[in-house]
Amino acid sequence: MGKMITLGKLNVPKSAKLPNSRGPNQPYVFLGDEAFSLKSNFMRPYPNRTLTTEQRTYNFRHSRARRCVECAFGILSTKWRVLHTAINTNVKNTIKTIEATCVLHNFVRRREGINFEEQLRTSNLRDVQTSRLVISTSGQRVRDFFKE
Repeated sequence: MGKMITLGKLNVPKSAKLPNSRGPNQPYVFLGDEAFSLKSNFMRPYPNRTLTTEQRTYNFRHSRARRCVECAFGILSTKWRVLHTAINTNVKNTIKTIEATCVLHNFVRRREGINFEEQLRTSNLRDVQTSRLVISTSGQRVRDFFKE
């Protein structure tokens, strides 16, 4: 998957304007932590070296977005054991399996009376710690645009 992201061979939507933005089209991106390289389609936090307020805000929001995805997958995989290991089937059936677990999971959560919006408001998220890595200038431009 990493090679496909780097080569731009994943089936992701084309670049588009961000809502309320007058700037150029921006690519859809993957979010990673400090272990990953910054690329135009793969964002990582700013390194913790005398960050501006805007960079710290970006890092916090980047971390919050990553944690939302990680928490959602953690909750999903806890309820559906099929996600604890590799799914040994072809790609088409794997996609259907994951889609089915998402639909079933949301159905069960609503039936149990889980309030999704309340959970989002009460999450307590901290800033991420980052380290130095080689980054691309196109990745820097994309991240700076998202920061703004």
